[in-house]
Amino acid sequence: MAEAVKVSMRERLVEAATELFYAEGLRAVSVDKVIERAGTTKVTFYRHFKSKDDLVVAHLERRAKIEREGIAAAVEHSGGDADKTFQLIADALREMSCQPGFRGCPFINAAAEYPDPASEVRKTISDHRDWSKAAFVEIVRPLAPTDLNAVAEDLVLIRSGAMVAGYLDGDSDALAASFLRSCRAVIKAG
Repeated sequence: MAEAVKVSMRERLVEAATELFYAEGLRAVSVDKVIERAGTTKVTFYRHFKSKDDLVVAHLERRAKIEREGIAAAVEHSGGDADKTFQLIADALREMSCQPGFRGCPFINAAAEYPDPASEVRKTISDHRDWSKAAFVEIVRPLAPTDLNAVAEDLVLIRSGAMVAGYLDGDSDALAASFLRSCRAVIKAG
C-alpha cells in the first residue's frame, strides 16, 4: 500500500499560490484567497512568509525549479546534442501551450506586474533569466558559435517570444515548429 506523502504547510501555501497566481494574476490574488485555498490561517501564513511578495518569490522559485529540471532532462535525454535538446524543448512548449489554462510565461507575467527592478520579485525574475542564458550557453557551447553569448541571448529572446505566442496564438504545432526553426537559424548564424 502506498503511503501518502506529507506536504509541509509552506509547500501547500506555495502550491495554492502557484495555482491561483498563474490563473488569475499576482496582484489579483489576495493572501486571504491563498490561505483559504491552502486550508490554513493567517498566523500560519505569516509564520512561513513575511509578506505576499515573499510568497510570490517562492512561487517563482518553484516555477524556476520545474523549468530547470525540464531543461536538464532534455539535455540528458539528448546526450548533449543541441539540436535534439531544442527539439525536446519545442515538444515541451507544444505540450504546455495545449494545456487548459495556459497563460504564457509566469516570469514575463510577473515582470509585467512588478515593474520595480529593485524588488525581490524582479530580482528573482532576473536570476532566472540569467540562468536561462547560462543554460543556453552550455547547450550550444559544443557547436563553437562565433559569439556564444550573443547566440544565448538570442535563444532567451526566442524562448520568451515562444511563451507569449503560445498564450496568444493558440496553435501549439506552429509554435513548436517556429521555436525550433528559430533556434536552428540563430545557431547556424552564430
